[in-house]
Amino acid sequence: MYKIIKKETLYQNIHALWIEVPEIARAVQPGQFIILMTKEKGERIPLTVADYDREKGYIDIVFQVAGKTTKELSFFNEGDYLYSVIGPLGKKSDIDFFGTVVLVGGGTGIACIHPIARNLKQAGNKVITIIGARTKELIIMEKELKEVSDELIVTTDDGSYGKKGFVTNILKEKLDHDHTIKKIWAIGPPIMMKVTASVTKSYPVDTIVSLNAIMVDGTGMCGSCRVSIGGETKMVCTDGPEFDAQLVDWDEFMNRMNRYRKAEERSLQYYENHIKRQGQGEV
Repeated sequence: MYKIIKKETLYQNIHALWIEVPEIARAVQPGQFIILMTKEKGERIPLTVADYDREKGYIDIVFQVAGKTTKELSFFNEGDYLYSVIGPLGKKSDIDFFGTVVLVGGGTGIACIHPIARNLKQAGNKVITIIGARTKELIIMEKELKEVSDELIVTTDDGSYGKKGFVTNILKEKLDHDHTIKKIWAIGPPIMMKVTASVTKSYPVDTIVSLNAIMVDGTGMCGSCRVSIGGETKMVCTDGPEFDAQLVDWDEFMNRMNRYRKAEERSLQYYENHIKRQGQGEV
């Protein structure tokens, strides 16, 4: 059982949880993830570690309510206990001195780029961070990213905050005018990462994406998170989650992400109906 130390609602259905899990906090590296279960017979869901405190033994996860389990997780509060937290899983980000790097984050992917940006900055890189969301209220961790970036650019689709437009538009402008950029990380919705790969294809830069695929066991045994990378089958949980954006079969990946959408919608509806019958918003 793992205790929730702090809970913060970033915006309506976006939440951050600091969890006491010393063994993971001591070992986790940027880019890695955990798999948690809210209860013994619950679903296993993968979540990227957004921050960690090795001294206190805490890790931070940020999630958006999208299905039954994340809905259930949103009802947990400070002092509550999660049934299981397993990790760190996946390979760590390739942190080194590259020169000028760009971090692109969209949605909850904004939280995922935070530890990567921080460690790249500590390695001596010039860090340019571009984050975006549909509207101002969905921009998260702006303060934290500003502290670890040489330059932070915020975009919103509706122009309610920062620059109006998509993160990929700003990225292209940067690539056109700054020829010192050597490497790019992009984490966010699949379509955002796919477009990023398309934008950077004609530039002499490496582009890394983090694939948050459908997972069950997280150890490569079940095969549910398999993806095609450069024509080869890889497992996101053990071979990734980071891959060369130019080698990802994006159409296949996006189709697989939608495979269980109807079942997930039915599960969420059943859970919400159960809550209504109980007459309360508790787990």
